[in-house]
Amino acid sequence: MAALVKNLQLLIGTSTPADLGPAQRPGTAAVAELNKNLDEIFRAAKLPSRNEQLIRALILLWHDHLDASHVIAQDVEGADGAFVHGIMHRREPDFGNAAYWFRRVGKHPAFNEIATRAASLDGLKSNPTLSSALLPSSEWDPFAFIHLCEKYWRSSEPAKGVLQQVQAIDPSASLRRRLLIISIFNPLEHESGARRSRHRIIRSANRSPDYFVE
Repeated sequence: MAALVKNLQLLIGTSTPADLGPAQRPGTAAVAELNKNLDEIFRAAKLPSRNEQLIRALILLWHDHLDASHVIAQDVEGADGAFVHGIMHRREPDFGNAAYWFRRVGKHPAFNEIATRAASLDGLKSNPTLSSALLPSSEWDPFAFIHLCEKYWRSSEPAKGVLQQVQAIDPSASLRRRLLIISIFNPLEHESGARRSRHRIIRSANRSPDYFVE
């Protein structure tokens, strides 16, 4: 099992943090390459289908393949699937839709780790405005993060760089520590209202019309 985790972590070894929007970073792997590597890993690991789907969606999302991740995440039941779905729409950017999916997430186990790691960031410590918004009562607020991403994703202000550091924790914590690791060792069962949906896209009044990958 340690080899499985190590192999999956190698697939998220990108050197730069993701953009707050849908931009593709240099150094990310192609969908075909990722799927080939994941197929080999899954053949050896023999994981339940739901866990394979969840991990594949997370890995694809980590490498900025929002559309490919979305196709998988929309059919993963429960809070885990809604979490990935929400991150994808936040980066799309479709902020209203991201908030919809995070409402379906409820209070996810990953939030505690995200809060702890975000609070330790020097950039966030030195920006009390962002810190107080994201960590009210020292708890992670995913809706505040969506709002701040909407505000800064096209900005050149220093706050955008801080949010990118936070964003690297958000999917990283859910991928490495919660969604990925828990889905392997202890699959999350609570639904938090996140029932399977045949949702495809719920358009948002806030959606920017000219910068999409999906």
